[in-house]
Amino acid sequence: MSLVAEAFVTQIAGEQILLSDNAACLAVQAFLHMCNLPVQVICKANAEYMSPSGKVPFIHVGNQVVSELGPIVQFVKAKGHSLSDGLDEVQKAEMKAYMELVNNMLLTAELYLQWCDDATVQEITHARYGSPYPWPLNRILAYQKQWEVRRKMKAIGWGNKSLNQVLEDVDQCCQALSQRLGTQMYFFNKKPTELDALVFGHLFTILTTQLISDELSEKVKNYSNLLAFCRRIEQHYFEGHNKDTLPSITPPALRQALMS
Repeated sequence: MSLVAEAFVTQIAGEQILLSDNAACLAVQAFLHMCNLPVQVICKANAEYMSPSGKVPFIHVGNQVVSELGPIVQFVKAKGHSLSDGLDEVQKAEMKAYMELVNNMLLTAELYLQWCDDATVQEITHARYGSPYPWPLNRILAYQKQWEVRRKMKAIGWGNKSLNQVLEDVDQCCQALSQRLGTQMYFFNKKPTELDALVFGHLFTILTTQLISDELSEKVKNYSNLLAFCRRIEQHYFEGHNKDTLPSITPPALRQALMS
């Protein structure tokens, strides 16, 4: 059964979208490319508020709207497209465990950095998050989001962590991913799964997003096989595609980031 996402909706790239949202959007774009599914990207300032889960990205297919990678993977699978059908039950359980690791470590670290690190909040986050809106709405929405994320960080035990502790968590996550990948092309040998899409989305975004320091990206750069993995997916699934389908990347973005 064929499937065409009529719209892949995200926030405004280069102006509004933040690190964690950019990673989530890129993961879904990578997944759709890996499934060889065409998609039209639409950038909306209010995408977060249009999403059924309050998170970006979401896809609009016919009269259905589905948001976030997990539900999108299940929706696409129901339409006859799956990247992980070739895995056995043990491999599927392992894949899900590593996806949880990425979400619990990398995603949480991104949220911490952009909403709990005071320097990043003041120099980057508030300005970007509120950029589509006039004053004082821009400030109100930014502080509202900051309060929401900081409350979540306290609930999961990250509220009192230092930046160095968060960076150490990122390093441990990258080490685990590096060991699992080894010398393989993808995490489960020669074919990508949704795990590869998720890891690529986060690592590529970390490597290519300019922050107030390079401490986060340097943690990823310590693992040469993860860098090669990101470059491989960038080349195979993004370079040569219509530029309008990938607003957050200017190929070859990874090579440019590593040379800077």
